[in-house]
Amino acid sequence: MSGPRSEARRRGPALDVAVVGGGMVGAAAALALARAGFAVALLEAREPAPWRAGEEVDLRVVGLAPSSVALLDSLDVWTSIRQARAGAYRHMHVWDAQNGAAIDFDAAAEGRDLLGYIVENNLVQWTLWRALEAAGVQRLCPAEVAGFAAREDRIQLDLADGGALAARLLVAADGAGSPLRAMAGIATRGRDYAQRAVVAHVATERPHGETAWQRFLPGGPLALLPLADGRSSIVWSLPEAEAARVLALDDRAFRDELGVASDFRLGRILGTTPRAAFPLRLQLAERYQAERLVLLGDAAHAVHPLAGQGVNLGLRDVAELRDVLVEARAAGRDIAAAHVLRRYARRRHSADTLDARGFDLLARVYAWQSPPLVAARGLGVRLVDGLAPLKRRLIAHAAGEGS
Repeated sequence: MSGPRSEARRRGPALDVAVVGGGMVGAAAALALARAGFAVALLEAREPAPWRAGEEVDLRVVGLAPSSVALLDSLDVWTSIRQARAGAYRHMHVWDAQNGAAIDFDAAAEGRDLLGYIVENNLVQWTLWRALEAAGVQRLCPAEVAGFAAREDRIQLDLADGGALAARLLVAADGAGSPLRAMAGIATRGRDYAQRAVVAHVATERPHGETAWQRFLPGGPLALLPLADGRSSIVWSLPEAEAARVLALDDRAFRDELGVASDFRLGRILGTTPRAAFPLRLQLAERYQAERLVLLGDAAHAVHPLAGQGVNLGLRDVAELRDVLVEARAAGRDIAAAHVLRRYARRRHSADTLDARGFDLLARVYAWQSPPLVAARGLGVRLVDGLAPLKRRLIAHAAGEGS
């Protein structure tokens, strides 16, 4: 005998995907999957603060690689972001404070228009958030997941307010401290860098020249990233105690120290916003999937900011997951079947781990203090700078080509 209950069981849940976490990566995942024709809900504890052109530039910025720009463009949000406030960078200059060795990357020399864009985190997040409703994404906010259980054809979510939700697949994009990852019993590995990244926006005596500048100092790297308004955003990685000291400086003393640390490449530091800082650590999930669940973005991997690739890795996760699910649906498969999710997990875990370990190795190499090792590091950098094919490959990898 059949009836409404058995028919509902055959059809499965009304939702294909429940995405938990409305940051840049989670919102991009929800939008990408909805635009691909999946029924999607996005659960987020707090609605993002609106982005307004007349307000100060957000202290948290991201360097968007061409692969990320391409994804956002495919979601019909990139034009709005670019026209609002996005700073292109076409050159990158990296140099070592201890041996003077430098490496330069130039977009035009490689036949490219640019290397990437520096964009405020909350501009990207707010633009994605606003696009969700029109794409048919069910936004549940505020909403928190208290628990979940996988069934034969669905995963059942228990919400903190006593409600419930069912979907074929659960996507955990809930950040580096991911409660969903912990509930799924997925362990992480990595290390604490015992550093904080001090961030601020500064006005400089000379223009940034659409160049991302990065100087490796004994205490950690200092990056000056070009903003659309002509200023530079700094990301200064420092040991915990030194970061606390720098945060406590008055503005004049901070400008003076930053000028020295940056080797005055952009001249004197003329003005600064208030500063903030965030802790740095390497963290990799041991696996990216559980039954009817996958990890995305910082829930899967948190990396050192020295290469500016954290969000780009997360957006590559989004593109890979979308492609895998679309292919599974076209083949008539359950989109959350273990073998389907394994394909996503295997590809992204491998790529993310290689990148994360590469960034970590770079951080370790630039932490060398022994004079012979410092000299060897300088020799290596000069060799790389003279090898055009290798530089071309590095630029292509950073752009997300083949990642």
